[in-house]
Amino acid sequence: MGDVELRQLRYFVAVSEELNFGRAAAREHIVQSALSQQIQRLERELGVRLLERTTHYVALTPAGAAFLVDTRQILAHVERAAQVARTAQGTSPALRVGIIDASYDSMPQILHEAQALYPDLVIHQVEVGVPEQYQQLVDGRLDVGIGRAALAPSGVASHLFRLDRLGVLVPRGHRFADLDAVPVEALAREPLLLAEELKAPEFNQFTVEMCRAAGFTPTVHEGTVDSVHAASALVAQGRCLYCVPSSCISALPGTIWRPLTDPVSFYPWSILWRAADDSDHVHAVVTCARNMSERLSWLAAADQTTG
Repeated sequence: MGDVELRQLRYFVAVSEELNFGRAAAREHIVQSALSQQIQRLERELGVRLLERTTHYVALTPAGAAFLVDTRQILAHVERAAQVARTAQGTSPALRVGIIDASYDSMPQILHEAQALYPDLVIHQVEVGVPEQYQQLVDGRLDVGIGRAALAPSGVASHLFRLDRLGVLVPRGHRFADLDAVPVEALAREPLLLAEELKAPEFNQFTVEMCRAAGFTPTVHEGTVDSVHAASALVAQGRCLYCVPSSCISALPGTIWRPLTDPVSFYPWSILWRAADDSDHVHAVVTCARNMSERLSWLAAADQTTG
């Protein structure tokens, strides 16, 4: 196995996660034919078939699924070794932070405060859904994440820092636009847009459960989007409504946000990190989230609204 290269392992992980050679090649910034050749060389070197591929689909073989687990660990160890080397040389420390969507304001505020405490800290923000954040935290590819922690695996620690008032985006001129708040049951007569399932299953679950608790199953708008801005564009066109927390409504043109009531709902945001990671910079982000939560009453706001 002496000829296996780190780039081949990285390419294999990319294909395994994307299950599409085109997307994996774009992610790794190489042409698709070169990526395919490197995967074939890796399989020849190992003497096993890692991927089943046809013109219509790509899937991991049992050997590929087993190989993926250790490959992720190898790449994570290499990254950590590089980080140790950079730190020993005095290079600025780096923190890899997962965010769900650039429209949400919680993490930017927290990171701004952490940056003030550690001016030399280099922060890399990666836009990635919560399920993938879990995987990347466990693998060591992310240091900190954000999201609803209900489905977090045992290797991921969490701290609830914000209960975010849930509302609905409506187009200007909609009958809900003149209301101070919209009863959840009123959504039963409207098409609701959900987030892309692979990216935000926990948010979709939260929205559907809220509707069912109000006595109906929502009518789901066909099609999905992968960002809040894309969702707001569909809402502005009058094609659907979109449930969204208050923390991302500052720059969504053409729409109006109205809080939901009966019942009032709050989306739970938690800071996520690898349970075994006790580094100063991860601790600093968690502490900043805790302090900001207290200072801005991000948890107390729920008591004030429902009390």
